[in-house]
Amino acid sequence: MQNTRLSRLVDRSLSRFGTFLRNPWRRLSVLIISLLVGNFFATLTSTVAGQNADLDVVVSMVLVLIAEVISWVVYRSDRRRLDPFVQRVLLLEMLNGFKLGTMYGLFVEAFKLGS
Repeated sequence: MQNTRLSRLVDRSLSRFGTFLRNPWRRLSVLIISLLVGNFFATLTSTVAGQNADLDVVVSMVLVLIAEVISWVVYRSDRRRLDPFVQRVLLLEMLNGFKLGTMYGLFVEAFKLGS
């Protein structure tokens, strides 16, 4: 890629954002936001898919597939062989938080509906 002003601006902005998220409190707040977004996604999905009850099986199959793919990516054994004190990538932690928030939200929706 050529070294243009736009590419330098994007690189500099991404590096500043990365250093901004190195603070543990900011990192924790981003992870909590990903949990809450996952919970919102679960509520949204159950509301939209349950409206006509035509696509319940398909939507549940897609959600289970997405959750399993995220689990496979996050908990691969290659990362466990490395030093256990190495920080995990923030994007993987955000994906895992989104998955956990989604599963929690679906369980809460199931208890609300009494099924």
